[in-house]
Amino acid sequence: MGLILLVPILGNLLFLASARAGLNSNLTVNVDGIKNQSGKICASLFSKSKGFPADSKKALQSECIEVTEAPQKLIFKNLKPGNYAVALIHDINADGVLNSNSFGIPTEGFGFSNNPLVLTGPPKFNDSAVLVAGSNTDIQIQLQYLLGR
Repeated sequence: MGLILLVPILGNLLFLASARAGLNSNLTVNVDGIKNQSGKICASLFSKSKGFPADSKKALQSECIEVTEAPQKLIFKNLKPGNYAVALIHDINADGVLNSNSFGIPTEGFGFSNNPLVLTGPPKFNDSAVLVAGSNTDIQIQLQYLLGR
């Protein structure tokens, strides 16, 4: 008798687990520290280290939006549960690249998921990776401006 009652319960648990695995998630990125409302915020979402953070052509998704408010919000939709990293720039002159001076120091704002400390170069994928699970994952990225723009 106990086994007869256990079979439907196990069946329901397996159904719920498989249904949950098929759900896609959204990643909401809240961008803080925007210094001015010029240009665009451009974000690239990576699911692996290849290309991260600079090669947006290797990104899973990329998006640029006009700066309209602070904090600014971007949403990456229909993601499978897993680890992702976001690289973004405040593209003040809207030319599609992170501009830098003759010493290679960025002249526009930039940021990464997990807000890793940036001293001598961009972070690695694993330093910026966040777990996306459930229907929506919210993260905050603080823009950094090295030359005060």
